[in-house]
Amino acid sequence: MQLILMRHGQAGYYNADNTPVNSDAERQLTAVGRQQAQQTAEAIFKHYQPDLYVVSPYIRAKQTLEAFTLNQPQVPHASSVELALSANFTPVIELESITPDANPLKALHALLNLTLEANEIYKAQDLSPLQCVLVVCHMPIVAKMAGLLTAQSAEAYGLAEARVFETELIAADMGIEIDRVEPIAR
Repeated sequence: MQLILMRHGQAGYYNADNTPVNSDAERQLTAVGRQQAQQTAEAIFKHYQPDLYVVSPYIRAKQTLEAFTLNQPQVPHASSVELALSANFTPVIELESITPDANPLKALHALLNLTLEANEIYKAQDLSPLQCVLVVCHMPIVAKMAGLLTAQSAEAYGLAEARVFETELIAADMGIEIDRVEPIAR
């Protein structure tokens, strides 16, 4: 299976009316951030076809994911794997455990459980197992998850950077990085 770990695009600290955002979770992408997300999405779609999207509940991560889902306008958002996979489109699962300061090991476990559950549902429906999962989240957790996955030191991600890993199982020391995608817009 391919696992794509991606950081959100550039986000601001002010609302559209120039008032400061109330919390980190409310930060929104800037125009540059939207452009970065679009560039990364286009590059990813040239080589990979995600069959499950996982996103942080923070606004900037959801806005980054929109660059992917706008190309597939009927992508359902769901609160459970079973509900998401019952649709005929690539599902989106919002995962609380991939916020910036969450525990990266617990995040990997949550992703593992999510993919195992998805594959059980697919198997029961005589469908192929997941081939490619795209996760959109934040620094520092994205770098820490990548480091755990490859048993390497955590290496910071650039804005809207995506790294692709080949893994049989989403767990520590089970992945090999096979590709990187970085947007041109800075």
